[in-house]
Amino acid sequence: MSGRVLAAVCAAAVTTGLLVTPATAAPKVRLIGEQIVPHGLTFDGTTVGGLSGIDRDPRTGDYVLISDDRSDRQPARFYTARIPVTRDGLGPVEFTGTHPLRAPDGGTYPRGAVDPEDIRVDPWSGGYTWSQEGERRPPVLLDPSVRTAHRDGTFAGEAPLPENLRMTADRGPGQNLALEGLTYAAGGALVVTAVEGPLLQDGPEPTTEHGALSRITVQTRTGTLVAQYAYPQEPLFAAAVPPGAFASTGVTAILAVRGTKYLVVERSFATGVGNKVRLFEIDTAGATDIADRDLTSSVKPVRKRLIADLAGLGLSTVDNIEGMTWAPSRPGHPRTLLLISDDNFAASQVTQLIALAVRL
Repeated sequence: MSGRVLAAVCAAAVTTGLLVTPATAAPKVRLIGEQIVPHGLTFDGTTVGGLSGIDRDPRTGDYVLISDDRSDRQPARFYTARIPVTRDGLGPVEFTGTHPLRAPDGGTYPRGAVDPEDIRVDPWSGGYTWSQEGERRPPVLLDPSVRTAHRDGTFAGEAPLPENLRMTADRGPGQNLALEGLTYAAGGALVVTAVEGPLLQDGPEPTTEHGALSRITVQTRTGTLVAQYAYPQEPLFAAAVPPGAFASTGVTAILAVRGTKYLVVERSFATGVGNKVRLFEIDTAGATDIADRDLTSSVKPVRKRLIADLAGLGLSTVDNIEGMTWAPSRPGHPRTLLLISDDNFAASQVTQLIALAVRL
């Protein structure tokens, strides 16, 4: 899609209320608490960092967290942890275990073979489902994937992906813009993924002048494609300083709410400015199924509304939020949402857990 066509599509979405701005926020969100995991913390011979996905395990009450270490420091892995969350506070994180994610041959993944991003507890089997972004550094083209693992990290399977999510020379996800978000829906019958940014065939990334259209994919547990929907991303919130320095925006997490509704995290970063992280509720009902088309003509994206801009919640900092899950909450009370940031193993960033009371 040309930048002109994309801008027109996004402009049309704005005028029809499909893109929203912070001024339209209506739901009530309250900060329960936050915790910072010490930088460089070591646990069981590994460096805790790069935590880009989190989910609660209903069998134990603990949480599973995935690191996006590409086996650069230690083998690609996940952690388990106790994280006390009440309606009035968030307790310290206590890591309880870690396991490497294992390849089909039983070995750990070699350096650069996978780029883990999100993880979910399978509500049917109790195993783990995890997404990874693959690689686009020509001539190296590694497809993203959604894989399943047993609770000890051993390989259990891999679901087929739609052809348009595979890496080719001029089609598929951009580098570091692939399968960032993952959630189960319909009680575990559906697997829903979100790419971080637009596919190459779907147009350029967002700028300060215009947003972009990325994709949400709905599949059955065995990988049968149900539908794909266009997700309208917000423009970059600020230009990088100095001009031309790194800046990006995109979808980093998706979480089922009920029916056709989901929560989506949009994280934006501009060098010299910092992060802006916004939480949206979306509804796929009535959106165009784009599974069999490139975004070369006007489509009806998912509907979205702003739930919260993290800058307005009184946090100590707003960092690189990449994961979210539901924590326990009482009937009749707001739901409790837990967010986590990926520190990129950098001393200038933090591993931050945030608990929010959300009334949708």
